[in-house]
Amino acid sequence: FSGNNSVVLFEYKDPKTGKLVKASAHADRNGYFFVTDREKLTDGAGYPNKPTSLIGAWPFVEGITWAKSWNLQTGKPNIVEGQHPPKPKEGADKGESIFVSPPFLGGTNWMPMSYSPQTELFYIPANHWAMDYWTEKLTYKAGSAYLGQGFRIKRLFDDHVGTLRAMDPKTGKIVWEHKEKFPLWAGTLTTAGGLVFTGTSDGYVKAFDARNGKELWKFQTGSGVVSVPITWEMDGEQYVGIQSGYGGAVPLWGGDMADLTKQVTQGGSMWVFKLPKLARR
Repeated sequence: FSGNNSVVLFEYKDPKTGKLVKASAHADRNGYFFVTDREKLTDGAGYPNKPTSLIGAWPFVEGITWAKSWNLQTGKPNIVEGQHPPKPKEGADKGESIFVSPPFLGGTNWMPMSYSPQTELFYIPANHWAMDYWTEKLTYKAGSAYLGQGFRIKRLFDDHVGTLRAMDPKTGKIVWEHKEKFPLWAGTLTTAGGLVFTGTSDGYVKAFDARNGKELWKFQTGSGVVSVPITWEMDGEQYVGIQSGYGGAVPLWGGDMADLTKQVTQGGSMWVFKLPKLARR
């Protein structure tokens, strides 16, 4: 997994010592949520007498197959053996298939999570899915992915793929979650008014109560949302904006996700909502 996901800086009081911790958080494609002490300048290699800056590493999705847990002393995962597909046998075009979760698309991906200083929670747009993958003889074909492997993206659960999860960075506890039938491929935004905004692959912009996850409002944009909501103030009015228009990686990779997401209407539009003055914050 390439951990090209957002890193968010935040501060909290250590529940044991009462001291202020200047930390950073990172929800990785590999399915783990990391909290580090950003004032500890270590290289993370875990040399003797030189501990890592890693405070915690917790799974934020279910069904992780490639690692059992994370070693906070060494900064390295406790790997599950047998998660690398074998090479093709002599005369065969492909090797034996391996089941792995998360798939290469990740427990989350490019879409940024957000943090609320009010609730002291992170809001992670995540997905429950997996893949069968196998090695193939590496041959170049113009216009095709040049990977040296084949794969099929698969569901983990019948009732949902996407899951918006609120996570406590002090304990790793998942405080609440909201499930979505389609993959979540949009970022999240928190506001001082106690809201969490995001978009869904079936076209909705949604607002949730940041404390308990109750869905408070939604609006159908006509196409899947794979962008990041933003908010700004202009001439004394507060606005929320988001782009709608389905695309990106999810519809392209075949398997169960192609069967699911082919229902989504294509499009490209920008939606802006003005908040009532009584609700501005």
